[in-house]
Formats: sequence, structure tokens, C-alpha cells
Amino acid sequence: MASLKALRARITSVKSTRKITQAMKMVAAAKLRRAQMAAEAARPYAERMERMLASLGASVAGSPDAPKMLVGTGSDKVHLLVVVTGDRGLAGAFNTNVSRFARTKIRELEAEGKTVKVLSVGRKGATFLKREYGSRIVGEISFQGKKRVDFSDAQAIATRVTEMLEAGEFDVCTLVYNRFRSVISQVPSAQQMIPAMLPAGDAVAATGPQALYEYEPSEEEILATLLPQNLAIQMYRAILENQAGFFGSQMTAMDNATRNAGEMINKLTLNYNRTRQANITRELIEIISGAEAV
Repeated sequence: MASLKALRARITSVKSTRKITQAMKMVAAAKLRRAQMAAEAARPYAERMERMLASLGASVAGSPDAPKMLVGTGSDKVHLLVVVTGDRGLAGAFNTNVSRFARTKIRELEAEGKTVKVLSVGRKGATFLKREYGSRIVGEISFQGKKRVDFSDAQAIATRVTEMLEAGEFDVCTLVYNRFRSVISQVPSAQQMIPAMLPAGDAVAATGPQALYEYEPSEEEILATLLPQNLAIQMYRAILENQAGFFGSQMTAMDNATRNAGEMINKLTLNYNRTRQANITRELIEIISGAEAV
């Protein structure tokens, strides 16, 4: 049985931990609201941009001058996975879920005989994947210590991916991230970025008659400008979704930790009181026994 001094020290330690988890929960809740609003505000523009480029790209997909970002390199031997995770922990299984999802994706591609390269955005994803796929990681990007991730940060990542494509370092690029659904639900998702996902003929026909547009300048010139911009927008949306999911998961994890600490304090306090009562009873018995012996 633990001594009273040890139990007091344990209770004090757990109370200090509970104060920290309560503070982290409040901070995560405050940041979650802003991050959720930013993620939800970015969705309509990003989705509309994607649909517009898919419609525009369908008309020039067969052209010999079509951009590589639209039609790819003509091969699918080398795949680049851009894995977006958090830079910090204490968020439950948030980082682990998306990292495992990426690991499963890597195994599936390698089972098909593909070569896989990984560009890690977030320190936790790089740490997880290095254990098994360190040789596949071609770059690590971290925003640790940065108060706010701006569009320029996503644009820098998109520029790096574009340069790798022009250098012939990969054929297919897929974005892997946690899509924010609710405070308690973040869904690991994969979105193919290069080549662009064009609507199939049946899908276009199912939507009914399509409007005809005339473009000035040509479709190829428009796509050459908008495709890199769209890549940056999709990257930025993934980062915002990831941030919202991180704070939601962290808030939930800290709330659970605070409740668990409270339950542990109650158990330790009960154990402390029982131990104290047992010590008092034993001392009384010793005093009475001594008095009777005299």
C-alpha cells in the first residue's frame, strides 16, 4: 500500500496535469472556430475551381499542346504522394490515422510495381513514415513555430511539385490529407492532382446539356496559367482542412484527458482517505493495547 506522502504527491501531480489539459482544451477550442471557418470558406472556391478546370480540360485533353499538369507525362510508373499531417502531437489518433492511410496507399502502389516518392508536409507524418519508408521521402516541409499558414506557403509547395513534374521526377501526384467533417470526425482522403481528374463521357452526359464557351486566349494558354494556381488552391484547402481537423481532434483528446484526470483524482483521494483512516485506526489500537498492558 502506498504511503500517505506518495499519495499526496500523486494527487498534486494529477491536478497539475488536469490544469494543463484544461488550458490546452480551451486554446484548441478557440483556434478550432477560426480554423473551421477558414476551411469551410475555402471549400466552395476550391471545388468550383476544380470543376471548371475539369470541364475546360476535357476539351483540350487530346491536344498535343495540352499541359503536363492536365494530361500527365503519358506514364504512371512513378507516384508522388504529398502527405499533409500536423506538426504537433497531443491530438489523439489524428496524425496516426492519415499516416497509416498514406502507408496503406504506398503498399498498394508498390504491390502494383509502381515507384513511390513522398513529400511530407508536417513533422508528424515524416516521423511516422521514416520508420518504414525513409528512403521514399524526397522532402520535408514543416510549419512548426509559424502562427498562421498563408496561401503563399501552399503556393511554395505547389511550385516545388510543379518543378519536380517539369524535371520528370514523377508521373502522378496524389494529395493525402485529413478532411474535416466534424469536431469528432476527420476522414483521411486521397485526391489525385496530376494528371487532373477529367469527367468521363457518361458523367458529362448524365448532367444534361452543357453550355458552350469561347475562350480568349486559347484554352491551352488559360490552362497553363490556371492549373498551377489550382494546384496551390487545392494544397491550401488541404492544409486548412488539416488544421481544422487537428484542433478538433486535440480539443476532443484534451477533454477526454481532463475527465480521466478528474476520475483518477477521485480514486486517489478515496484511496488516500482510506489509507489515512487505516493508519489512524491502527494507531488507536496500538495506544489502547499499550494502555491495557500497563
